[in-house]
Amino acid sequence: MAPAAVLLALQESGLLGAAVAREAGMALLPIEARRFEGGEFKLRPLQSVRGRATFIVQSLAASPAVPVCERLVRLLFLLQGLHDAGAHSATVLVPYLAFARKERRTQRRDPVSARYVAQLLEAAHADVVIGLDVHNPAAFDNAFRVPTVHLTAIPMMAAYFADRPLSTPLAVVSPDVGGIKRAQLLREQLVARLGRDVELAFVIKRRAQDVVSSGSLLGEVAGCTAIVLDDLCATGGTLIRAAEASRRAGAASVYVAATHAPQPSGLEALAATAAIAGIVVTDSVGFEAPPDGAARASGKLVTLSVAPLLGQLVQRMAAGAPVAPLLEGWPVRGGQ
Repeated sequence: MAPAAVLLALQESGLLGAAVAREAGMALLPIEARRFEGGEFKLRPLQSVRGRATFIVQSLAASPAVPVCERLVRLLFLLQGLHDAGAHSATVLVPYLAFARKERRTQRRDPVSARYVAQLLEAAHADVVIGLDVHNPAAFDNAFRVPTVHLTAIPMMAAYFADRPLSTPLAVVSPDVGGIKRAQLLREQLVARLGRDVELAFVIKRRAQDVVSSGSLLGEVAGCTAIVLDDLCATGGTLIRAAEASRRAGAASVYVAATHAPQPSGLEALAATAAIAGIVVTDSVGFEAPPDGAARASGKLVTLSVAPLLGQLVQRMAAGAPVAPLLEGWPVRGGQ
């Protein structure tokens, strides 16, 4: 018999955690969160977790109130505290995983930060780690010695675009060579939903001494509605360059889509770009762009919720059911 399951969320991920709880048909277990002078804090579950399977929601994206490193430390302390309190297991849902982009050495003496985060979570007794559209899924799997589950928001993005009245031919564009597999997955999802062909293209991106420039676009986008897909919008520069390259190549219109948008300034840069007709992101970072921000005021921004996906995952894992169906074309509700 599976142990009883409980769901927790750190305060800084409380909105997303509450949405996941609603989708999972569970109540959030209350946590006492106290802050002391000098920045120290205490986290304590207010109900017993002994013998229970615990699920913890914490997105590791920085906000003005809680920097990314504090979010990580608070997650580590809660994990260790649950272990000390006798929890049967701890499954960590990290919709946005900080430091995941630094998964290999590109210069001498480079850190491998993704592996260091994995070691910290393992040391704090994480039993399973759930990621969402991490920068490099293979590196994510290899960084951990505990089981991992890698989810993707691409099916929900495919559902969103398939429901739009886009009468022109479609093309999916990767902003760099490394994202081709991601773009191909979106293309396959669109073909399955629409029953017609979708073009695939990518931009050659060059980096020299941390200066990024985009070169040629390879693939056919002329006369198409182009969807530029990336895992992350930070400053927005990569997506903007790919959108402008698509327009120069003759695309009729360009939409950009990214799972993670940890910096509102990146969304504002996208919204201010004339070449971009629309922006689709998810709420994976656990907070949205300010309501009065330029991106939202532009009318270009659509935010899809990852709560249905994460809620279904928690339901299935708590019941001991397979999670494989969630890795494909799982059901999803609309954006907000």
